[in-house]
Formats: sequence, structure tokens, C-alpha cells
Amino acid sequence: MTHKIDGAMSPALRQVEAAANTSVQSRTGADRGQPVGATAPADQIRLTGDATNLQALERELGAAPAGIDVAKVNAIRSSLADGSYKVDPQAIADRMLSLENALSK
Repeated sequence: MTHKIDGAMSPALRQVEAAANTSVQSRTGADRGQPVGATAPADQIRLTGDATNLQALERELGAAPAGIDVAKVNAIRSSLADGSYKVDPQAIADRMLSLENALSK
């Protein structure tokens, strides 16, 4: 079954959207005399130590150089394009086994 999405809304979809908008307005205080879009009291969150550590790690990784050898990537890309890249199945199998051994320890 396929549906064409052309931006036009069906009457049923308009009703659902209108109900959702009414629900949003009631949560924002429009039905209590507050203007829609009025700022509600700010929610507060407290991060755990793990979350704080993850954020610090993300900042460190974002600041570090990517470590990508662009010349090597371009060489592999061109050898793939011209069909000269050769896959060594034995090397792949050996690396998979060494990874499995490292994970099982």
C-alpha cells in the first residue's frame, strides 16, 4: 500500500492536529489566562556522575584530531573505483579471531 505525500491535509488529519494544538495550549497555560508562548517555570535536571563524565569525554573527543589518514582513504577509494583493491580473506578471518579472543578474556 502506498500513500502520496503532497502537503495537503485530509479533514481527519486537520482534526487530529487541532486537537493536539488544543492540548498543547492547555499545557502551556493558555486556558488559564496566560498567553500562549508564555514562559513556564524552568524545569531542573541533575546529572549523575556518569552522565557528567560522558559529557566530559564527548568534549575531549570532539576537540581531538580525527586521526583519519586522508591520503590512505583516498588511495583505497581510488583502488576500489578502478577495481585493483584486493581483499585478503585470511587476514580478515585472523583479525576476527583475535578480536573474539580479546573479547572472551
